[in-house]
Amino acid sequence: MSDVVNMLIRMAQNNAWANARLHGRISDMDAVTFAAPRPGFFGSLKATLNHIHQVDLYYIDALEQGGAGRAVFAEAEHGDVTTLAAAQAETDARLIHFCTALTSETLRETRQTERRGGPVAETVGALLPHLFQHQVHHRGQAHVMVQDAGIAPPQLDDFFLEFERDPAAQAYFT
Repeated sequence: MSDVVNMLIRMAQNNAWANARLHGRISDMDAVTFAAPRPGFFGSLKATLNHIHQVDLYYIDALEQGGAGRAVFAEAEHGDVTTLAAAQAETDARLIHFCTALTSETLRETRQTERRGGPVAETVGALLPHLFQHQVHHRGQAHVMVQDAGIAPPQLDDFFLEFERDPAAQAYFT
C-alpha cells in the first residue's frame, strides 16, 4: 500500500473519530439547544453538523459513482443529535471503506461532480483531500458552537501522534 493511500485511510479514520467525539460530547443536548443560534457560517450546531453530513454524502456518492449528485442535499435534515450522529457514523464508515479499497491507480481516476454549471471531472486524489479539509473546517466551527453552548468542546487533534493520543483513537492503530 502506498504512503498516500495509507495517509488517506488515516484521514478517513481520523474523521470518523473526530465526528464521534464531537457528537458524543453533545449527545445529551436537547433539540432547542441544538438548533439555537450560534456564531458560524450556518448559524447553529444543527445546521452546521447537517451541512457536514450532507457534503460528506455528496462527495462519497461521487467517489462511489452513485449518481445521486446534488439530490443528496434535498434529503431531510436530521433534527436531533442522536439521529444525526448515527447517520454520520454510517457515512464515516462508507468513507473508510472507500479509502481502504484505494489503489494508486484509483487516485488517478476521475469522478463526475454535479455542479450548478454542469458536471465537472475531478480526480479521486483531489476529491479526498478536499473532503477532509471541508470536514475539518466546519468541525472547527462546530467546536466553537459547542463552547458557545456552555459545553467544554472535546479535543479533536489527539489522533495521529503517539504523544497524548486519545485512547479511543488507539483502536485505529492496532
